Amino acid sequence: MKRLFSTFARGWPGAGLLLLRLVTGIALIERGILRLQTAPPLQVEILTIIGMTAGVLLILGLWTPLAGVVVAGVELWKIFLKIGDPMIYILLGTLGAALALLGPGAWSVDARLFGWKRLDIGPRKK
Repeated sequence: MKRLFSTFARGWPGAGLLLLRLVTGIALIERGILRLQTAPPLQVEILTIIGMTAGVLLILGLWTPLAGVVVAGVELWKIFLKIGDPMIYILLGTLGAALALLGPGAWSVDARLFGWKRLDIGPRKK
């Protein structure tokens, strides 16, 4: 995971990435719950559950590049299935692709697991 990003953005850019992750994840989960309440066809139900799972991963900032690619793919597939308004799928798919390209930011599980580490090298023992 660390090979995908040279840094994990901190400060205002990190806050922006956190906000993007939260909004995208919450929207995916909320739309998924509404979609599952209407008893959709099996293919749509599977795509919805995959999208909701990716939304949870985005909120946590865990495996963000993978989750972003999954969101982009699922939303693109929903456009081709022609279920509902395609504009929301375009928006969520674009946000997922952007997060996959930008990375999770400093306030994420990815940053804790794969971020920069500090090594304190003490004096040499004789």
